[in-house]
Amino acid sequence: MTTNTRGTAVITGAAGGIGLATAKALQSAGYRVFGTSRKPVASPPPGLTMLVCDVTDDVSVARMVAEVTRQSGRIDVLVNNAGSALIGGAEESSIDQAKALFDTNVFGMIRVTNAVLPILRRQKTGRIVNISSVVGFIPSPFSTLYTATKHAVEGYSESLDHEVRGFGIRVLLVEPAFTSTGLDHNAPEPDRMMAIYDAARAAAIKLWNTAIQTGDSPDVVGAAVVTAATAKAPRLRYPASKTARRLRVTRRFVPAAAFDRRLRKQMGLPV
Repeated sequence: MTTNTRGTAVITGAAGGIGLATAKALQSAGYRVFGTSRKPVASPPPGLTMLVCDVTDDVSVARMVAEVTRQSGRIDVLVNNAGSALIGGAEESSIDQAKALFDTNVFGMIRVTNAVLPILRRQKTGRIVNISSVVGFIPSPFSTLYTATKHAVEGYSESLDHEVRGFGIRVLLVEPAFTSTGLDHNAPEPDRMMAIYDAARAAAIKLWNTAIQTGDSPDVVGAAVVTAATAKAPRLRYPASKTARRLRVTRRFVPAAAFDRRLRKQMGLPV
């Protein structure tokens, strides 16, 4: 690590969207940044080292971490960002499809974390920043399985933070609201769609598409990650925008029945 850098940061899912914006933000903050993607990136931005890594594959993850340490000698910040979405009724996805989603969004995060933790323990310092979502703490009908993965990210991160804090490691959460990325275009369809859910599913897709198109810039999330990575006294959770902060306050203080009615009204569901 040279004297003019903060250290080495690794971010999964950095080919575009939130991942790429975060990589650039970490670079600007003084980190040497390694990004990962499932397929090779032909022309990464200057200074960003892109490595191939499939977070659903143990060997691929181990190979990526070994290459980072070979080149850099250490890892100071890990950002678990790789993930996938899924819009549809929970009943419309087979168990295999649900497993595949969890394998990327939850077990992929765990694989990379497990591969990096021994390095951070030896260093006696490090930050792990997990990209969650506002749907990690509120319900989201017709993205139920995706929402379940983000709730899992929240519970895993908060619990792991207590386990490793004694080693000088912190595990933190960044919670974006709707963000202007290609998440909606890249999301798979349920693998056993049912006509009974057609209208509600279509309404949910329309709501997601509109919210993403008018959502926050990925740069907002990147800035929140930098804050989490560099804060001297870090907080567990970093809502990434005014909308995310408002939703967290609303979820905490609005009575459950009122929150329930407001959510159903927004989703176009019978109140």
